[in-house]
Amino acid sequence: MVFYKIHCKGTAFFLYMQEKNADCGGAGVKNSNKFAFFLQNSCVFQIFVVLLQPQKKTEYLLWTIITRRMQQVRAKKFLGQHFLTDLTVAQKIADTITSGRTIEIGPGMGVLTQYLLKNPNINLTAIEIDRESVAYLREWYPELDLVEGDFLKLDLNQLIPEGEFNVIGNYPYNISSQIFFKVLEYKDRIPVCSGMIQKEVAERLASKPGKKAYGILSVLLQAYYDIEYLFTVDEHVFNPPPKVKSAVIRMTRNKRRRLDCDEALFKTIVKTSFNQRRKQMRNSLKGLVDERNSGLVDERLSWFLTRRPEQLSVDEFIELTKLIQIEN
Repeated sequence: MVFYKIHCKGTAFFLYMQEKNADCGGAGVKNSNKFAFFLQNSCVFQIFVVLLQPQKKTEYLLWTIITRRMQQVRAKKFLGQHFLTDLTVAQKIADTITSGRTIEIGPGMGVLTQYLLKNPNINLTAIEIDRESVAYLREWYPELDLVEGDFLKLDLNQLIPEGEFNVIGNYPYNISSQIFFKVLEYKDRIPVCSGMIQKEVAERLASKPGKKAYGILSVLLQAYYDIEYLFTVDEHVFNPPPKVKSAVIRMTRNKRRRLDCDEALFKTIVKTSFNQRRKQMRNSLKGLVDERNSGLVDERLSWFLTRRPEQLSVDEFIELTKLIQIEN
C-alpha cells in the first residue's frame, strides 16, 4: 500500500493505492510515468493511475479516495444551488463569451469562474449572495472582483457606470426568469447574455411561434435578442443532481433598438394574451379592445383577435399593439 497526498487549488484529497499485480510490491511507484484521469463526483474523486513500466508491465489502480473539499460549500435548496462538477461543460459555457466586461451571476465554488479568469479578453465581476461561497471564492480566487449581494436587487448602472457588459452564469432554477426580466431592463447595455438554465425554460426562450413552449418569455426576449439553444446538460454533472435536465443558451442583442409601438402596452398585451393562451385573443384582450365600440373598422385587427397568442410572431405582436393603440 502506498499513500500520497495531493494538493489542488481549493481541494485536498488522499489517495489509497492498491496494487493489482502482487509481483511489483509498490517498488518504483514514485518515479513512474503516470497518467491520471480525474472524474469528480461530489466530494468523492475516483482517480485511475496507470503506471507505465514497459518492462514490468505493471498496472496499478488508484482507488477510493476520499476526503473532503477544503472549506466545502454546502448547496442550499432555498438558493436553488446545484454546483456544476463537469469541467468540460464549464469550459464550453465560458466559451460562449469571448471578450468584454462581464458579470457572472452566482459563481458558487468557481468552476465556471476559473475559465473566465483565464481569458485575458474578459474583465470579470462576479456577484454572489451565498456567504459560504463568498468566503471560498475570496480565499481561492483572490484576484476575482467579487461583489457580495443579490443580483436582482443590485443597481447595475451603479455597479458598472459606463459601457456595455455581458452576463453569464449557471443560473439558479428558481430565479432564472427573474434574471432574464432584469436583463431586459438593461437591454441597451447587455449585448450578450449566456449560461445554463433548466432545459424546459431554455426551450421556452428559444421557441418559435406555433410551438407549445412559445410563451411570454419567448416573445419579450426575442423582441430584443436572438436566442440560441446551444446544448443539453445531463443531471449527473451537478452536486446535488437536479431532477431535470439543463441546457445552455446564448442571447445576442439584435438590431431592434426600439419597438415601433408603445413598449409598455406591448408588454401588457403579450402577458395578458398568454395568461389565457388557449383562448382566442378577442377573449383574453377584452379589457383592452372593445369590439362593439370599434365596430371592427380594421379588418386586420379583427383577424388578430381570432388568433391564439402562440400563433403570433414578435413582429405580429408589435403590429397588434399599434392597431390597439389606434383603436384606443
